Amino acid sequence: MSDAKAPTRYPWFSSGDLNAFFGLMLDNVTNLVILTGILVGVFKYPVEFIFTHMIPGTALGVLFGDVVYTWMAFRLARRTGRSDVTAMPLGLDTPSTIGIAVAVLGPVYLETHDPMVTWQVGMATMIFIGLVKLAFSFAGSWIQRVVPQAGLLGSLAGIGVALLGFLPLVKLFAMPVVGLVALGVVLYALVARLDLPLRLPGAAVAVLVGTGLYYAMGAGGLLGTAFHLPELSFRFTPPLPTLGFVDGLGRALAYLPIAVPFGLLTIVGGINVTESARVAGDDYSTRDILLTEALATLLAGVTGGVAQSTPYIGHPAYKAMGGRAGYTLATGLFIGLGGIFGFVSVIVDALPEAAVVPILIFVGLEIISQTFASCPAHHYPAIGLAILPSVADLVMIQWSTILGGLGLSAAALPAELASQHEIVIVMGNGFILTAMLWGAFGAHLADRRLLRAAAFLGICAVFSLFGVIHSPDPSGSLCLPWQVSTSWPVRIAVGYAAFGLLLLGMRLVKRPAAPGATGGP
Repeated sequence: MSDAKAPTRYPWFSSGDLNAFFGLMLDNVTNLVILTGILVGVFKYPVEFIFTHMIPGTALGVLFGDVVYTWMAFRLARRTGRSDVTAMPLGLDTPSTIGIAVAVLGPVYLETHDPMVTWQVGMATMIFIGLVKLAFSFAGSWIQRVVPQAGLLGSLAGIGVALLGFLPLVKLFAMPVVGLVALGVVLYALVARLDLPLRLPGAAVAVLVGTGLYYAMGAGGLLGTAFHLPELSFRFTPPLPTLGFVDGLGRALAYLPIAVPFGLLTIVGGINVTESARVAGDDYSTRDILLTEALATLLAGVTGGVAQSTPYIGHPAYKAMGGRAGYTLATGLFIGLGGIFGFVSVIVDALPEAAVVPILIFVGLEIISQTFASCPAHHYPAIGLAILPSVADLVMIQWSTILGGLGLSAAALPAELASQHEIVIVMGNGFILTAMLWGAFGAHLADRRLLRAAAFLGICAVFSLFGVIHSPDPSGSLCLPWQVSTSWPVRIAVGYAAFGLLLLGMRLVKRPAAPGATGGP
């Protein structure tokens, strides 16, 4: 007999869906604001091209994923007979949205100064990420077993420090009154978890208060920086399928060391959030959740999108708000139709970055906190190792920004500075994968599992030899060690190999006991 029960009534929309909608919708809009801000503010990418080519397809991926997750909630309610089922939230993945902007799209545009080529590479990167997610949606638990949490979460913590922390903080301090007040609301409502009047959603209030201050101060000439009035121009830009990504596949191959880890991280994250939803009472199929996010990313890629979708961490929070299925349906329709008819672009243009980046800073703080809370204390040094490559990438971004602003190339630098610039490039290229591998060998070393630590160091050696990590090319492209004019790949590979051999030699001399075992190492 079937155990299905007929629910008393599963609502299309409940009062709790309103708060949940504002939270999920603003998360997505914030990512679009930051994507636009990085490409335009840092790399001088043409804003109109973003609105007409990149945002519609990106928004379509969100629409597809949230509609499917809404349907899954109704299916679960029908199967269980419950009327309190909360749909899994889906939206644009914040770390990879920023990471792809600063490590793929921006560098390609600086190299080519061609928005079309940059867009094609962005689409191709989404296709690669989608295919990785599609393949690994059936093997996510295996990844969790092979790579310790210090590697998986530590690489995210690095993004939290560098890309979600420092870069947004620069935007915040460009308008300190607007940014710090908005940050204050975010910390009050989301960190201290204190209720705002009328129990208003903290993220929405922070953005609205910051935006109000921006326009009030701008009108009075009190901003201290340029005041921008949005262009209230709506445009019909349907996300049509295109084969433009095919032309970007060649260049996008060089960015696989960035794309693959981002895809793997959302797969692992999807497993974790599905388990979180199960604990909260909503038992979704992990495979279905992961396949949906993979298909949403592929759909975005073939229609011009440059940011991947992923299930969000906050399912229990949305459930606590009283959200059911209405909030995901409303978010999907708002973002998807907004991308088609242009009103999302108007919102993106109207919201000042200083008012929205506090949400990203909060996300970064949550990622860092979750990383340390989820990992044992003796893995903290491994987490520190995993954070360092993101810092190197941040320094590389700052170098590129300064040189680009001055109209200089690295060849124009004095010899000592040119050498430092070369080292930073080698350290920063492939930073996500480097972070995962460093966190992994660091965690195994902390556990005194020298053979496993040496195995990950061996992977580092092979990957660095071919530019998968530590590519000497400023674009981060793969290389063959005998075809490049520098000895960096061989030198770094030998360094990793020597490190691994050292651990193997020490293991032969004396097999160490596991941490906490009597007798010590």
